[in-house]
Amino acid sequence: MTARPDSPFLAACRSLPHDVTPVWFMRQAGRSLPEYREIRGEGSINDAIADADLATEITLQPIRRYGVDAAILYSDIVTPVHAIGFGMDVVPGVGPVVESPFRSSDDLGRLRPLDAEADTPYVLETIDNLVAELDIPLIGFAGAPFTVASYLIEGRPSRTYQNTKAMMKTHPELWFALMDRLADLAIASLESQVAHGAEAIQLFDSWAGALSASDYQRYAMPSSAKVLDAIGQTGVPRIHFGVGTGELLGLMAEAGADVVGVDWRIPIDEARTRVPADRALQGNLDPAILGAPWEVVAAEVDAVLESNAGHPGYIFNLGHGVTPDVDPLMLERVVERVHAYRS
Repeated sequence: MTARPDSPFLAACRSLPHDVTPVWFMRQAGRSLPEYREIRGEGSINDAIADADLATEITLQPIRRYGVDAAILYSDIVTPVHAIGFGMDVVPGVGPVVESPFRSSDDLGRLRPLDAEADTPYVLETIDNLVAELDIPLIGFAGAPFTVASYLIEGRPSRTYQNTKAMMKTHPELWFALMDRLADLAIASLESQVAHGAEAIQLFDSWAGALSASDYQRYAMPSSAKVLDAIGQTGVPRIHFGVGTGELLGLMAEAGADVVGVDWRIPIDEARTRVPADRALQGNLDPAILGAPWEVVAAEVDAVLESNAGHPGYIFNLGHGVTPDVDPLMLERVVERVHAYRS
């Protein structure tokens, strides 16, 4: 079944009128769900992503449980880099780990172009499966070049991004060559996802908040803009998200986003003053608050919704992803409350 033409999620992405505030959660599929833990098994996430039937089921689990207004593909931001043989794995409890990190121009040869049909056929099969099953939109996604570059250069998740920033400032020609390769990977991956039925995309620049506004504008924004511009040609809504990016929201919108993701550090009404009036916002309940009693969570949900003040260009989400220890019943109640809310 194709997505409903009256989807509140798609309407909100375009800032068009709709009756119910749409809601979905980053990392809505995964370890917080007992049904996920039951079928996931051992091994790398790459193994699960490569099993189209398993990835399909994992994507659908939160849709059945929560009644959210959009599904997001079960995959990873480093899947394209892994698929072309760069030597990257996703280690449980750690994150993306690179066997031999990117260090010099010689490593550019390890980043060949992505042929999505040949390199990631399992991703496209998963999307085909989901489009046949879903009656809500499917969100495809990719990692923004800066965030993926930080994993390639650091070799694993980092708190300081010391090696990344050193390369960025010391070897700018190499840096921009790397960013261009990663932009092309993201474009190829996203275009294939849209061609197979994804009705919106999200570009995750999760670690862009590690940059100053001037450094983001010079070293990261051009490559993200290249990706978002290319996907803009498909006509699907484009969401751009990062963590700690309160000072970058205007630039992230300028890069080409239709929807700007907001983390929990600033309220929605303040975020709206930092982006153009025609852009939608997504966010921004603090995921950590989900461990509090329901009365506290409900008050926080209401505060986020009231901060939006009934603006049609708004999608309720968390300020980052669902953490593994969140009680799924809490998220069920959050969805019910968001859907029941009227400004």
